[in-house]
Order: sequence, then structure tokens, then C-alpha cells
Amino acid sequence: MHEGNCIEQIPFASLLSDSEIQELREHSNSIRYKKKDVIFRQDMRTSHIMLIINGLVKTFKEGRSERTIILKLSSAGEFIGMLSLMGDQIYQYSASALDDTEICMIDYQAFRNLIIGNGKYALEIMNLISREGLYIFDRLMSQSHKQLPGRIADVLLYFATRIYGDTIFDFPLTRRELAELAGTTKESLIRTLSEFKNDRIIRLDGSRVEIVSMDIIKTLSELG
Repeated sequence: MHEGNCIEQIPFASLLSDSEIQELREHSNSIRYKKKDVIFRQDMRTSHIMLIINGLVKTFKEGRSERTIILKLSSAGEFIGMLSLMGDQIYQYSASALDDTEICMIDYQAFRNLIIGNGKYALEIMNLISREGLYIFDRLMSQSHKQLPGRIADVLLYFATRIYGDTIFDFPLTRRELAELAGTTKESLIRTLSEFKNDRIIRLDGSRVEIVSMDIIKTLSELG
């Protein structure tokens, strides 16, 4: 079933002609996923360009001994799986829905034809893929070099600035998933959040968080 509004949120739409948008519309459809549904799994063959229409998605890398690293969270208007799709025919990581999510599935060949025929749009997609790769690289470097308080501060800043744009929000992840995002253990994460709460840097009530002192959180992030 084709959805007329499926690609309305596609990035850099101003660079597309009416005919190019129509071509994408004719080769796309939307699929709805429930919270916790797997959208694609590591080692699966790639097939479609995926654009989030609404909802929140986590991409994660599964390693040995059931160890998982959360690479990033993505929200409405963002592509997912682009690094694997453009770089390989096999997904190098997995993605799942953190809440009810709608994904626009765009036929790869139609998108490829668009890239071939529209150089300005192709350049923006290249820049987007580069930024995504660099962001993941920076996060992994942060996990390797920063002390635990700096890593937890990074997680709080990530949600406050990149995901919600607010200092008050609900964690969309379990404590275990938050630990995977920070590159630490669940126990260490809980202990550090409790220390932040006791020091009145944050208020914490279940999954609800309020950053009381953004200056301190930014300082902890910078100092690592």
C-alpha cells in the first residue's frame, strides 16, 4: 500500500523536483512497528532506505557474550541503516523501536536513481552519512577515554539537547540500555545517577529526569 505522505519528512526535500518526489512516493510505503519491535537485525541483507516518520529508534551493535553497544537514537525525519546500506549489502548493526514507530520504506533502486541524477542531493546525503559516522566515532572515543561521570553527563546531555530539547524528560531506555549507551555496567550507572541526584545536579524520579545544573553537567562532559 502506497502512502501519499510517506516521504514528506525526507531530509533536504527542497533540493528535489516535483517529479523526483513523485517518483519516491510511487516507490515507498509506510510500516508501523510497536514498541520493542525489531526493525532490522544485524547480519540481515539490506533492502530499503528507511526514514522515520514518527517514533524513536535505537541502533545497536551486538557482540560476543550478549554484550551490546547502543550506537545512537534516531527520531522523526532521520534515516536509519544508511551506513550499512551505502557501505555494504549486510546490516552491520540492529535497530528496534523504543516506542510505537512508523517507518517510510523507500525502494533502494529508486533512491539510487535519485542520487545518480541529482548531484546536489547526493552531496547532502554524503555529508549526512559522514556526520553520522563521525558522531558514532566520537561517542565510542568518549566511552574509551572519559571517566564514568563524564560519560553519564554525556548521556544526559544527549537526551536534553539532541533528543528532547528540554532539561526535563523521561528516559526512553531501561537502566540496562542506558548503561549500554554510556558504555558501563547497570550498577555503575545507577550509582552515578544517585550521586548526581544527591549532589543536586539532577532530580530523578523513576524514569523522569530534570537537569538542575546544566553548567555542571556540561563541565563534567568537557572534563571527562
